[in-house]
Amino acid sequence: MSSSSIVITQPQARELLAQVDVPQILRKLFRDLAAGKALQPAQQLVEFPQGAGDFINYLGVLAEDGVYGVKTSPYIVREQGPLVTAWTLLMSMQTGQPLLLCDAGELTTARTAATTAVAIDALAPLNARRLAIIGSGKVAQAHLHYVKGLRDWQSITLYSPGLSTLDPQALAQLKSLDPRLSLVESREAAVHDADVIMLCTSSAGPVIDPATLSKPALITSISTNAPRAHEVPPQSLNDMQVFCDYRLSTPGSAGEMLIAGEQHGWDSNSIVGDLPDLLSEKVQRPDYDRHVFFRSIGLGLEDIALTNAIYQLQH
Repeated sequence: MSSSSIVITQPQARELLAQVDVPQILRKLFRDLAAGKALQPAQQLVEFPQGAGDFINYLGVLAEDGVYGVKTSPYIVREQGPLVTAWTLLMSMQTGQPLLLCDAGELTTARTAATTAVAIDALAPLNARRLAIIGSGKVAQAHLHYVKGLRDWQSITLYSPGLSTLDPQALAQLKSLDPRLSLVESREAAVHDADVIMLCTSSAGPVIDPATLSKPALITSISTNAPRAHEVPPQSLNDMQVFCDYRLSTPGSAGEMLIAGEQHGWDSNSIVGDLPDLLSEKVQRPDYDRHVFFRSIGLGLEDIALTNAIYQLQH
């Protein structure tokens, strides 16, 4: 690193991210993508020899801001369980010098949740009132933080298989996130009559089946490092209006899309739109004659945009 560059640790990143409007930064990013002012190549997966894990590189260019960067995230297989870390390197397009190296743990949580929030704002019915969350970890809590003000939610229900193992302090902390939040004992209770269902898990396989829902809903889903991870049954894509964060990269990485294409006759050309389409108003808000599914895999550009925002705070 050059003498003028900075290393930001996870606690510092958390503190600095609280000072920036994360959803607004992401909205600008997706508009820049739509306008050709930003570039997002496909993510790059590299496997370690002898099944020792892998790493994913997420690249991106923000031409208007004069920066590019790479987020690298290893998945390291260990006896005591896999280790996942991530770091984002921000580079200057003017000098070719590194500007910032940032622990991307907090960035990943914030951009994952805020991307879902941007999608919900663009896709959910304006009269949506019932929000359901599957998951209770940091990512699920960040999702609630970013979406709680997007609609006039009358009820917010949360289910996670791990709820029963939480200590009283952790349960109390969860309940304190929003006065409308109810912790429920089954996923069926959580998703009953929901308008928006946020899947916020690290599950490698389906956590809900959209076919069992009582009415059309917006279902959002995120990624985890497990190979071909998916939170809905792949065949369900054929029965939903499908949107994603970025249509040029998501279908090549999202587990359910890959499996649906190989085994269930689904075609990625049927994706209705992505966030650049939605935020540039190239694609309209869907009607809800059937479920709407939004899938994000996380873009390197999102981490790079947030790293750049942190860098700007320092200068």
